[in-house]
Amino acid sequence: MGNTAYKDHAALSAGFNRDEGRVDWHDQTLWFVRQKRDRLSQGIPDWEDLREAASAIKSHTLSNIDTYLETFEKNALANGIHIHWAPDAVSHNQTVLEILQRHNISQLVKSKSMLTEECHLNDFLEQRGLEVTDTDLGERIVQLAKEPPSHIVLPCIHKKKEEIGELFHVHLGTPAGLADPQQLTEAARQDLRKRFLTRRAALTGVNFAIAETGEFVVCTNEGNADMGAHLADVHIASMGFEKVIPGRKELGIFLRLLARSATGQPITTYSSHFARPRDGQELHLILVDNGRSRQLGRDDFRASLKCIRCGACMNTCPVYRRSGGHSYHTAVAGPIGSILAPNLDMAQFKDLPFASTLCGSCSNVCPVKINIHEQLYKWRQVLVRHGHTDTKKTAAMKAMAYTLSRPALLNFAGKSLRFALRYAPLAINNPLNPWYRQRDMPAAPAETFAAWYHKNRKGANR
Repeated sequence: MGNTAYKDHAALSAGFNRDEGRVDWHDQTLWFVRQKRDRLSQGIPDWEDLREAASAIKSHTLSNIDTYLETFEKNALANGIHIHWAPDAVSHNQTVLEILQRHNISQLVKSKSMLTEECHLNDFLEQRGLEVTDTDLGERIVQLAKEPPSHIVLPCIHKKKEEIGELFHVHLGTPAGLADPQQLTEAARQDLRKRFLTRRAALTGVNFAIAETGEFVVCTNEGNADMGAHLADVHIASMGFEKVIPGRKELGIFLRLLARSATGQPITTYSSHFARPRDGQELHLILVDNGRSRQLGRDDFRASLKCIRCGACMNTCPVYRRSGGHSYHTAVAGPIGSILAPNLDMAQFKDLPFASTLCGSCSNVCPVKINIHEQLYKWRQVLVRHGHTDTKKTAAMKAMAYTLSRPALLNFAGKSLRFALRYAPLAINNPLNPWYRQRDMPAAPAETFAAWYHKNRKGANR
């Protein structure tokens, strides 16, 4: 995010929650998308079999990733694709820059790519005098607002149409006060069309790379990736190495799962295959590691590399829906981002695994059956072992463990708390209690569970 002063998820979500109306609208909109996903998936009798198959394919591929990447590279090179390997974000960005400089190109159009967000490519190129135009409508909106995307599929889900209208008035010259989505979309379309026709380079992401054929697949609903790639002299594709799959027959499984999980539609409008450059064009593919090998080597977390970036876990997560994507201060937000980010930097993203209720809804909707909530819990354990937890929270947990392990002390603490709730509620119901800031404290029970048990159940089965 580029903030000089570090703010964790709690502080950033508190800022988002100041606008209660926006929080409610954000929550309801994403839940609407989740419901669409449920309706579409329920219409496929073998939905769970598809999820199981996709998960097994990903597990198999990750276990043989070296073989499949070598096969993919061999076939892609035979197709005329230039292959580049990037161990980290810096290498990826430098490779893109060198390709552009070799062709004396200073302007390019870019379709949605969460990998380039992860690598902060836009900032890198713009700092060196190059112009980058994001062509996905949502990405273009947040680019004009000088913000990162808040969702991997719905990048500007946090913005209302009136705010988009104001942005377009300033940057695209639309009439002041215009908030009609169709007219705003048309204004963006006309502006982007000029850029598609005049830019010599286009960059796309990669949804799937097929080892047996050496081709890659890009899925969009707007066709912007196709417009850029087919009109440009140089097409650059950026891909995390985990996107490789064995063959075309496996691709069909993922295409049936992806759009249904992401937006509740049967399939993306465009599922475009790029196997070789057209005559006179150069096609470059950058295969990026950037911490993926390290994650692959972590037994508890390697399954996170199965992710196909559908965003279903975000749409269902009660924390994400009420805190906004920017509160995660990382390229991939939500539950999946919270298990990917600490792998890159434990200290910087130590807060994210704790931004969850561990309810398991994310795992339940994941199309490739990643055990997301279990990994979040395991990350918490790792972070504690490495000393990356808040000092106050660590002290509180130690005090709680000490109390819970001593029945007499626990009984005394319970009596004290019940007394305070009854006769001195302000001692607890005040802003110094973090729990009270968002919740009402419960009424003191008439008796403890232990007292009720001794009175009603003890000896009942004898």
